[in-house]
Amino acid sequence: MSDSVGQRAFQNARLQKRQKAEVGPLLARALQLHKAGLLREAKAAYRELLELAPNQFIALHLLGALESEAKNYQQAQVLLSRAVAVDPRSAEAHMSLGVALNGLERHNEARESYRKALALRPNYALALSNLGNASAALELYQEALDSYDKALAIDGKLSEAHNGRGWALCRLRAYDEAIASLNRALSIKPDYASALSTRAVALRELQRFDEAMADCNRAIALAPDDANGWLWRASILLLTRRVAEALSDCEKALATDPGFSQAHSLLGQCLAVLGRVDEALASFDRALDIQPDASTISSKIFTLDFMADASVAQHQQARRVWWEQIGAKIASAAAGPHDNSRDPDRRLVLGYVSSDFHAHSAAFIFKPVLQHHDRAQFEIVCYSCSPKTDATTSEFQGIADRWRDASQWTDDRLAAQIRADGVDILIDLSGHTSGNRLGVFARKPAPVQVHGWGHGTGTGLPTIDYLLSDPVAIPVAVRHLFAETIVDLPCFVTLAPLPTGIARAPTPAIANGFITFGVFNRISKISDEAVKVWSRILERVPGSRLLIKDTALDAQLVRDNLLARFSACRLPAERVDLLGATSRDEHLASFNRVDIGLDPFPQNGGVSTWEALQMGVPVVAKLGNSLPSRAAGSILTALGLPDWVADSDEAYVEIATARGSQIGDLEKLRSELPGQIKAAAAGNPVSYAQAVDDAYRAMWKRYCNDGG
Repeated sequence: MSDSVGQRAFQNARLQKRQKAEVGPLLARALQLHKAGLLREAKAAYRELLELAPNQFIALHLLGALESEAKNYQQAQVLLSRAVAVDPRSAEAHMSLGVALNGLERHNEARESYRKALALRPNYALALSNLGNASAALELYQEALDSYDKALAIDGKLSEAHNGRGWALCRLRAYDEAIASLNRALSIKPDYASALSTRAVALRELQRFDEAMADCNRAIALAPDDANGWLWRASILLLTRRVAEALSDCEKALATDPGFSQAHSLLGQCLAVLGRVDEALASFDRALDIQPDASTISSKIFTLDFMADASVAQHQQARRVWWEQIGAKIASAAAGPHDNSRDPDRRLVLGYVSSDFHAHSAAFIFKPVLQHHDRAQFEIVCYSCSPKTDATTSEFQGIADRWRDASQWTDDRLAAQIRADGVDILIDLSGHTSGNRLGVFARKPAPVQVHGWGHGTGTGLPTIDYLLSDPVAIPVAVRHLFAETIVDLPCFVTLAPLPTGIARAPTPAIANGFITFGVFNRISKISDEAVKVWSRILERVPGSRLLIKDTALDAQLVRDNLLARFSACRLPAERVDLLGATSRDEHLASFNRVDIGLDPFPQNGGVSTWEALQMGVPVVAKLGNSLPSRAAGSILTALGLPDWVADSDEAYVEIATARGSQIGDLEKLRSELPGQIKAAAAGNPVSYAQAVDDAYRAMWKRYCNDGG
């Protein structure tokens, strides 16, 4: 027995001696291949070495690092975990393990690995920079900045830290400061693709689209396998209405990284613009399956407006998801009670939050309200959340008692400023549309919070107390589904009067000899059902034509797709005229070519419906079940035109065809509409603003009486 044990010991000793003799040359060869950049051969050599010596630290560490660089993070994590077990005193190995864990999106574990590296080597600049990356991935941006700053204090030329700092600052909306950091990264490393694509994000947010596009193009040329370059270029293309190119870039981003949630989300936005609603919603769902995200949920909410069979309950359920996954977590950490004086009759401070204080359709809706508030009762503070400024911005600045440029403020900073300004009633003007600051409203910085005008279909935030609407837009029977209490106005939306100098022409059919129907809505609102109904109308009205106008029609893909949809309904392309982007004055003047407006469904027009009526063009609308499908019906009813509102496809066709044969009646109505609008409270800015003032005062008195 003892002889057998001794023999085995002798054999093991010989094996260890042979392994030791072979390990040195194998390691030297692997390191030489690695240094020469022959990475595939180096990885094979490291694996061969590990078969002979499974716990060889250098091979475990360097092979793990190579797998991380190749984004094989699972393999890297296994190898590097073994490496730190062999040598727990290696700061480099702990740091490399952190990189692999971060790649696996195990960010908290990655931070722990980086901290272990820093405990062993406190001045390890790269570990500090990577700690910043892991913190940023957890949306702990201030912690990330602290790590980057510490790294740069040690090594001011660490381009990775400058780049990471730029990204964190972008996420904190500090775009000017982000660009300064990214410029520094690029001065150190001019061909730094990641820094270029990150700088493009900051430039995009500052509306500097040409510079952003140039950065994306360089980033893609340098790193075509990095999905970020494709994604950010797609986002810029979409913002500049180059939808076909944006769609292509989204697909390229996803080909590079199929699990890229932001690329799925942006793809959904592209598909929604093209009217491919079901595909868009599927893309949003794929993005949300990968990672819950506030903007993706909001995009899904907005796109649901275009679904013909979506009920009010479905719409509100989607909003509850935003609250449950995003808002509730924010609210739980928000500041406490408010110290505003509970005097029910004092002058109140109104705070308006919007990214649309410029020449935007939404601004035409809420501008007359702000202009005509009773200033003896209300002080107005505007919180502008967009860097875009123009002449309309200057007008809003003139209206406001206090103006705050919050375009580069975090939600925390904006909420703190609202409290500091003593705002009594805070009004959200965006809902779930682009540029919203619902994260601020989740923090409840004001005692009373309201949503109105910007989207008008509810936010789903229990921290928003009231939703401004009307009985047609939101019927009493469905109001229990809303997080907000509904407050009725003369109409859920109004519109500023037409600019001076816009001439109204007589009914064009008098001179043309045929009826021209008009659709001046976003192409994304034109559903297949609407295309079928409009085609039937033109078929029944001999010689009639259809004029469609939208900025998206400047894109050939959009034009071709739209004409193909009408062609499928047997409406020849020569009976459809398409107009793209123009100035607003030219846009309004184009209504002089239209006899009857056709409102889209299931999502109706809002501003476009008002503009048509202001120009004397009556509009046929279809009243649906969901809120987006009741907007035009609400406007027409408020202006005394309920007989232009249908409750079915057949009724819609009947109204349009019957009215199209009554040119004299159309001319009479065209001349009467301006006065009819001015006489209605919904169309008279002073009367409408008075109704809003009364609503605000009632809300405040209720707050004071409730002691809430």
